[in-house]
Amino acid sequence: MRLAMIGLGRMGFNMSVRLVRGGHKVVGCDPSAQARTRAARAGIIKAKTLEEAVSLLRAPRLVWLMIPAGRPVRDAVDRLASLLAPGDIVVDGGNSRYQDATRHSRTLGGRGIAFMDVGVSGGIWGLREGYCLMAGGEKKDFRRIEPVLKTLAPKEGYLLAGPSGAGHFTKMVHNGIEYALMQGYAEGLALLRAAPFRADLHGICKLWNRGSVVRSWLLELAESALRQDPELKGLSGWVEDSGEGRWTVHEAVERGVPTPAITAAVYARFRSRMKDAFSDKVLAALRREFGGHAVRPA
Repeated sequence: MRLAMIGLGRMGFNMSVRLVRGGHKVVGCDPSAQARTRAARAGIIKAKTLEEAVSLLRAPRLVWLMIPAGRPVRDAVDRLASLLAPGDIVVDGGNSRYQDATRHSRTLGGRGIAFMDVGVSGGIWGLREGYCLMAGGEKKDFRRIEPVLKTLAPKEGYLLAGPSGAGHFTKMVHNGIEYALMQGYAEGLALLRAAPFRADLHGICKLWNRGSVVRSWLLELAESALRQDPELKGLSGWVEDSGEGRWTVHEAVERGVPTPAITAAVYARFRSRMKDAFSDKVLAALRREFGGHAVRPA
């Protein structure tokens, strides 16, 4: 197939390369000249603007967005609504909120342009291992883009999760689970590090990936990180979040579904970014006030 990939960051570029290697023709669009040059070296047809990218496609056209969620996606969809024609299709593969799919389907559907939301998991390893793809939309549109999905994913690595919005809802929950799994490994390894004996954290991670019930790809990544830097001295404890963990917790509250592990994991990330948190100062002040306990000056 021939398609345009809008956004040539870490995900968009690697996905484009995998598609080119799979025999597809990819027009890569990015405002960065450096990104476009890199794409051209990889056999990707380069374009600077949406208009140029669309002009390099043949009807029916497929445009895949791998750009930041929110306004960037909304602006791109609004522009594509006037650039594309009935029978064309737009895919949002970024980490967008699932509710946005309804708006995009309405905006494009009124012009006869199909829209699909596809949650993409695989990170920087997707180029080699393939991407897990969670699609939302009409079945007929899913079938139209299936050759692309089949190339991007490993065997049985893609699914039509449901109607419009289902792809990004499924990816949102996926990321919430990811937060909780990562937090579980982090806390367990921290406890092992505090053991009354010298624990070989790298060796333990390696061991647990050999038949243990807690084995996983995330644990393989922990094993790799600890092999390179056993004390993780090259890292700070600051942990960012993409927003999907927050959305998962919000949905859980709205629907009355208890998700204590995921919620705690999200809060742990917030906590990682605080130095001398005000809440801790309040605790110290209260201990000093009611019990005369010693405090440390700022």
